[in-house]
Amino acid sequence: MSADQRHIDAFLEMKAVERGAAANTLEAYRRDLEQFAAHLGAQGTTLTAAANADVSGWLAGLSEAGLSAASRARALSAVRQLYKFLVAEGQVENDPTHGQSGPRKKRALPKTLSVAEVDKLIAASAARTESAAGIEQVRALRLNCLIEMLYATGMRVSELVSLPRSVLAGDARVLTIKGKGGRERLVPLNASARAALERYLAAISGEGRVSSKWLFPSKSAEGHLTRQRLAQDLKALAEEAGLDGERVSPHVLRHAFASHLLDRGADLRSVQQLLGHADISTTEIYTHVLEERLKKLVHQHHPLAKKP
Repeated sequence: MSADQRHIDAFLEMKAVERGAAANTLEAYRRDLEQFAAHLGAQGTTLTAAANADVSGWLAGLSEAGLSAASRARALSAVRQLYKFLVAEGQVENDPTHGQSGPRKKRALPKTLSVAEVDKLIAASAARTESAAGIEQVRALRLNCLIEMLYATGMRVSELVSLPRSVLAGDARVLTIKGKGGRERLVPLNASARAALERYLAAISGEGRVSSKWLFPSKSAEGHLTRQRLAQDLKALAEEAGLDGERVSPHVLRHAFASHLLDRGADLRSVQQLLGHADISTTEIYTHVLEERLKKLVHQHHPLAKKP
C-alpha cells in the first residue's frame, strides 16, 4: 500500500469514527481523494509533497474534463479536509489548498409562475368554492383564502399556516407577521385576499370552530394546517387548473409575489421588507426580473434599438 493510500485511509477512518460519516459520504470522499492522488502520481509527486500549483492544475483538469461546478466544489472540499487532517497529524507543514478558490456555482433562479398562471390557479380555487358543499366547501374556501393570502403577501408557508387567530385584531388591511428569528413585519392584504378571508371565516364560524387559537385549525399534531397538506392541495388544484402540478407550490407563489412586484416597478428594498429577508443579498436573487425589465425598456424605447 502506498503512503498516499495510507493517508487517505487514515483520514476516512477518522471521518467514520470521530465524525460518524455515512457510508455513501465516505465512498464519495474516497473516490475524489484517490482521483486526486492519481493526478499527483501522474505529475511525479505525492500528497505530502504537493504544492499549490498541483492543486490548481488538478482543478483545471476537472474543468476541462467537463465536470460540473458542483462536482468540482465537492472534490475540492474533500481535498481541503484531507489536508486539514494531514496538517493536524503533522504529516505536512503547508496546506497546498490554501488560497484556492472553488468554482463558482451559478445561483439557481427561483421557480415562479406568470401572472396568467396565478390567475388560473385563483380562478380554479374560486370555482371549487361554488361547486362544493358542506365540509368540502369549507376546505375549498380555506384553500382559496390561503392562495389569495400567499400571493397577496409573499408570506413563507410556515408563517401562513401557523398564523394565530389574534392576527386579525386591529387594522384588517394589514397583518403583523412573526417571521424567522422572531422578527415582526407588517404585510398588506389586498381587497381580494380580505374578501377571501372573510368568506372563509364566515364558513368556519358556521362550523363551530372559532374556539381554536389558530386561523387555519386542523386535527394535526400542531393544531393547525400543515405545510405538507397545503402543498398537496395546491398541486392537486394546479392540475385541475391545467397547470403542471410539479411547478406549483406555496414557495413558488412566494416567488411569484416578489417577481411580479419587481416586474411592475417595486424597488428591491421594499420587496426585501415584505418578504422578511434579514439581508438584502437574499432578495437579490430576484434581480434577474429587474434585468429583464431593463432590457425590455431599452429595446422598446431607445431611439437606436429599432434601427436595422
